[in-house]
Amino acid sequence: MKKALLIGCLAILSFQANSQTDTTTQNLNEVIIQENRIQIPFSKQSRNISLIDRQQIETTPGRSLQEVLSFVPGVDVRQRGVTGVQADIGIRGGSFEQTLMLLNGIKLSDPQTGHHMMNIPVPLVNIDRIEVLKGPASRIFGQNAYTGAVNVITSLSDKQSLRLQGYGGDFGMKGINLAGSLPVGKYRQNLAVSYDDSNGHQYNSDYQVSNIFYEGGLDLNSKNSIRGMIAYTDRTFGANGFYTSAFPDQWESLQTTLGALSHTFNSGAFALNTRVYGRRNSDEYRLRRNEPQFYQNNHTSDVFALETNGSYKSKLGVTGFGVELRKEQIESNNLGDHERSLTGIFLEQMVNLGEKTDIRAGVYSNYYSEYGWKHFPGLEVGFQATKAIRLYSGIGSSFRIPTYTDLFYVGPTNIGNPDLQPEQARSFEFGGKWAHSNWRGELVYFNRYSESVIEWTRVSANVPWKPQNFNEVTFNGIEASAYYRINPRGKNVQIKELMFSYNFIDANFVAQPGIESRYALTALRNQLIGGVLVGFGEKVEWNTKMRYVERISLDPYFLLDMRVDYNRMGKLGFFAEASNITNTDYIEAGTVQMPGRWFRAGFMVNLE
Repeated sequence: MKKALLIGCLAILSFQANSQTDTTTQNLNEVIIQENRIQIPFSKQSRNISLIDRQQIETTPGRSLQEVLSFVPGVDVRQRGVTGVQADIGIRGGSFEQTLMLLNGIKLSDPQTGHHMMNIPVPLVNIDRIEVLKGPASRIFGQNAYTGAVNVITSLSDKQSLRLQGYGGDFGMKGINLAGSLPVGKYRQNLAVSYDDSNGHQYNSDYQVSNIFYEGGLDLNSKNSIRGMIAYTDRTFGANGFYTSAFPDQWESLQTTLGALSHTFNSGAFALNTRVYGRRNSDEYRLRRNEPQFYQNNHTSDVFALETNGSYKSKLGVTGFGVELRKEQIESNNLGDHERSLTGIFLEQMVNLGEKTDIRAGVYSNYYSEYGWKHFPGLEVGFQATKAIRLYSGIGSSFRIPTYTDLFYVGPTNIGNPDLQPEQARSFEFGGKWAHSNWRGELVYFNRYSESVIEWTRVSANVPWKPQNFNEVTFNGIEASAYYRINPRGKNVQIKELMFSYNFIDANFVAQPGIESRYALTALRNQLIGGVLVGFGEKVEWNTKMRYVERISLDPYFLLDMRVDYNRMGKLGFFAEASNITNTDYIEAGTVQMPGRWFRAGFMVNLE
């Protein structure tokens, strides 16, 4: 049945591709990937990168960043509850601690725990695009970009605009999002606010999430510009099954504040960006929601950083360089009071050998106050075989330092290990990209050899989980994807987007006799993602998304989601979504039973 449906979709797609004449296609290939130093168009990248643009964000069945990322090939999103109230994200079989989240290039890693990595203080309505870099990214972004990095990009507009979205749905779900752009002379500024809440899909799974995000920018002259942002998110939720099934009345409240200011100098051949930022996260956790005196943790973590990144173009190619200074500290009634500092140095070079071959190599060296100097080199080679086909290969090293929870946590079900050492990995990939007309495709093989892998284990259900360093683990995997897009005009029925991807990951991690592993054996093994966006006339869009997920030691499951938009780009539009249409019984993280079939619907107002 599945094969028949796939063949039918491809046949329809082939007919549509040949019959479309009056069309315009959005050129994603020329989007500049926002790295900190050497910036290259998407089509010229010698890496495995997924790009999610505004249209995909708006039409995907999902009202949160976490839900949108769950349809990205090679990305493993494990939600606890709906709309991503708390979610962990892994790439290429890695854990949630091994992925680095960024907002406009600013690191959002939390020294307390990677569970806070997805506390992104930006409403979905204000995100311009998402860049997902798979594989070792320490050479580009620094520490903790172990298996990959996700960079959330916002943009400043020269036009006045207002966007309002509201929705309601099952489980008492409701939400409202507002985003406005109000330039004043040369000063551009955006303000976005959102609020979401729900009674929860099961006992003690209610939540309230608030976000506020402001950014502004000013071009001082032709060479100098400044940009700043300030953001705040408040997440309070019942945490039944989030960390343990022994206490169904768990509860947590998180407040995250982020502020940043940057200056950019660009004289053509020479560019320099300097920024300073700070992030504070407050976390209150209770084992029994209404009895804080029974067991309560209060953590406050702070991160302060100064970064300078630049590039210089010469006859030798493009030289990238950078320096970062970072301080992390925590005050906690459970973890204690700690602080650590980091000094990092980036250096890379890109050269072109003729018209078809380019090489990019570099090294990231850092000094941690607790671990000393470490060096992480990397190299990528790209070959433009034809106008449509690009081959690439790369090697690189990456690392992750233990969080304070890994090191010092003390609780009835979890206990830290102060003797942990950083994780390190060496990775290799080889792949090819194909782009022609409205089609894009990619096939890549990757290998990651990890040393001193940090994994939470226990010898029986009667003792707490405790993290240990394992000697070595090897991951092998392949990713194949195909993507089609066309923006038709005036047709009654047409396929506007079609995507298909398959990921396979094999890991030689074998549980030791008598030892239970918490995360390693729940990594992805098979992942199949498909989607088709169909337009009916000029105003109706119907997006169907499906996922098949199989993890190493867990039962596989299949999910089907749909969304229908009416007049999405107009002044007043409406949408309706259905999630888990197949009413699948499944768990993504912890012991949280995910909901069966559920619905939501809403409206959007677009004024410019």
